[in-house]
Amino acid sequence: MCNAFPQKTDSIINVNVKFGESGGKVSLDNIAKRVEAYKPKELVRYKMIKEYIEAKYGFKVHTAYITEDERDLGLSMYDAPNAVEEFKHPTGEKVEAIKDALIYLKITI
Repeated sequence: MCNAFPQKTDSIINVNVKFGESGGKVSLDNIAKRVEAYKPKELVRYKMIKEYIEAKYGFKVHTAYITEDERDLGLSMYDAPNAVEEFKHPTGEKVEAIKDALIYLKITI
């Protein structure tokens, strides 16, 4: 018995659901499709962007470079408490690799 609701209930509702493919039964395939539609999109992390760039281009990029490119592209950002104020800006090659990764990972540009 659940102690979250200390009051006693006046009635009980019993629900019987039959799963199947015909005759008023609920299709498990339809339930699976609806569940899939409600799944939230996976969040893209800097780690994913870095891994993509290293695998495709063979070099590493600093997180600050990714942040700077996102800011330059007008993507929504939040103020990080550990943000670096001054750093070297990425080279053109790294900027293009970051843009490619953002497009590949379906970040709106």
